[in-house]
Amino acid sequence: MKLTLKQKAFADFYIELANATEAAIKAGYSKKTAREMGCENLTKPHIRAYIDERLAQIDSDRIADVKEVMEYLSKGMRQELEEEVVVVEGHGDGYSEARIVKKKISVKDANKCAELLGKRYGIFTDKVNVEGSLPIIIHGEDALEE
Repeated sequence: MKLTLKQKAFADFYIELANATEAAIKAGYSKKTAREMGCENLTKPHIRAYIDERLAQIDSDRIADVKEVMEYLSKGMRQELEEEVVVVEGHGDGYSEARIVKKKISVKDANKCAELLGKRYGIFTDKVNVEGSLPIIIHGEDALEE
């Protein structure tokens, strides 16, 4: 079932305000019936489904996925990222002035990004991952004391 413009507005305002009555008023429902209409709208499956879908989309947009993290670390390793630093410049007679300057990240930070990428891909591990089962054989079991 498709949402009406008023229902869609209600759902969008509800997502923003988390208050059904206020969302109903902002969507254009009467102030007298806003409370009842807000509660009723939240019980309608098609409106609830729209709200849940939008909330899931908002959550996924806020949380970085694996690809985004890997791209960020790769940019850091290549020193393509910039950071802001405060630089104090002297102008003579004991007068100095601070200003903010953008610069590439340090080699130390780039190395950390490379290290994290290396850990992700298992480049720096001395351990060997062995999968499977090995048989256990005990020799000399006749000589064991009981």
